[in-house]
Amino acid sequence: MQLPYSDELEIQYLSRLFDNTSECYKFFWLQAIVTKVLEGKTVLTYEELIDEMIVDAWYMVTEYHLNLGPRDTLERVVHDIQKLSGMKSSEKKSVLLDYLKNCQDPEINRQKRTLTRNVPYRLQAPFLNQLKGKGWNVSESELAARINRERRLIYYFNALNGMETTISIQEEWYQYIHKNQEIVKGWLQYNMIIYLQKRNPSVPGIADKLYPPQERKLEKVKKYWRLLLTLKPMQEIYGHNQLDSQDISIDHFVPWSFVAHDELWNLHPTTRSINSSKSNHLPDWDTYFREFAWVEYGAYELVEKNERARVEFDKCAKDHLNSADIRYRLYRDGQNFPTFCEQLEGVIRPVYQSAQNCGFDSWIYHGEENESDNILL
Repeated sequence: MQLPYSDELEIQYLSRLFDNTSECYKFFWLQAIVTKVLEGKTVLTYEELIDEMIVDAWYMVTEYHLNLGPRDTLERVVHDIQKLSGMKSSEKKSVLLDYLKNCQDPEINRQKRTLTRNVPYRLQAPFLNQLKGKGWNVSESELAARINRERRLIYYFNALNGMETTISIQEEWYQYIHKNQEIVKGWLQYNMIIYLQKRNPSVPGIADKLYPPQERKLEKVKKYWRLLLTLKPMQEIYGHNQLDSQDISIDHFVPWSFVAHDELWNLHPTTRSINSSKSNHLPDWDTYFREFAWVEYGAYELVEKNERARVEFDKCAKDHLNSADIRYRLYRDGQNFPTFCEQLEGVIRPVYQSAQNCGFDSWIYHGEENESDNILL
């Protein structure tokens, strides 16, 4: 992906920032700088940049279970903060930043300091003529002094003072980022997606997992299931509650936070409270899959027999059934339940197992008393 040319800046070096990336820190450090620059800041502390990095990684690690790298300190500190704070994986960014600003836990602060040891200096390596061919194993103060003697860098170091150390963004780079912000952000996202896909080869939808979870558009799916429920009474699969066509919630059997799609074969109706309780867990396979298959087969039978159901299915399928192969396997005419169940298991079991391998926990519904506050599909 090409970055815009500049007569004043050495964009060819910017383009090479991620040439040799074995860890994720460079992506998050530069992304934090771009975020703060676009907020209008030119002098940035290590503290605020590291906090921004942690929040940017929060959803990837806690919500989507992405692997950021081998022995990754950023991933580890996110896990430790979640254990210490008890904050949910979908917590608002402002709440996370406020917590980090006021956190006095010595281990968390030690890990935050560890994150400043290398990346603030090594990020600009392609620009550093003086350091080419020389070791980096010198003190922070010496390294900062050497870097500050270079020309046309993105930023320079002010007096070192632990987490209160500041960097100053150069005016030309400040203007470049503002002028080309959409392209710069797109370039950052593109490189981060490539990195994360290598680290998470079996995980789908990486591009949808760079940011906090967003509300999904499931109006057509809800309309489809509401019609089916007027044609045939159904119970949801977790608590065996009778479903009300006017008050349903659409659940992703394998959580959206893993699959990152709204395909019809993974969706079924439940109640709002149970969907809240399930959150982004995996329903226990042995307990729930066959019941899930019966609900899906019941919908399949209605679509086969009822013209109104067929019309709503076709409308829904345009947005929520994107594989011609799966559509043929699951929704071709004349299937009995054993055949349908076998085909559905063939589609969903590999996805389910991949989610298990990525650390998504198994879940069994135990009633109202165990519901959480998470409201995710």
